Amino acid sequence: MKSKSNSRNKKNHDLGKIFDKHVKHEFEDKDVNATMTTMVDEPYVHNVPTMTGGIGYDGVYNFYTNQFVGKMPKDTEIIPISRTIGKDQVVDELILRFTHDIPIDYMLPGISPTGKHVELAHVVVMKFKGNKIAHEHIYWDQGSLLAQIGMLDSKLLPVVGLKQARTLLELSKK
Repeated sequence: MKSKSNSRNKKNHDLGKIFDKHVKHEFEDKDVNATMTTMVDEPYVHNVPTMTGGIGYDGVYNFYTNQFVGKMPKDTEIIPISRTIGKDQVVDELILRFTHDIPIDYMLPGISPTGKHVELAHVVVMKFKGNKIAHEHIYWDQGSLLAQIGMLDSKLLPVVGLKQARTLLELSKK
């Protein structure tokens, strides 16, 4: 029984390593082809707040090439909060920090750079088939993002902006 548990933990631990390798290819290596090697033949990526991403190999490849990989501000930083690893899924909770100094079409389609600093809580759900990523569901609070870049007035709406991510980060350290 104990060895079965250890092998399950090793398998789940490998999913975390694959997740990390995928993110490294996206954000550090900025290599679409390497990123795609971590995925199944027909994956999909769905950014829930803006409904951007891609379906199937060509859709994901085009999304990564034209809107995501190598298209983030130079000061982009990922701050991990928590990770949950299941049998065939990894869920990461994180803060994404950046300065909105370039267009970010997948997140802010049609909005010119504002120069504003952004700190945004995210949840990334990666589903696996074997040792490959089948899909990604990515969530963030679009209202908080729009408030931080000056497109929504948080005094007039129930939107908290920057305070949301900073409070999450503080609470996660307790």
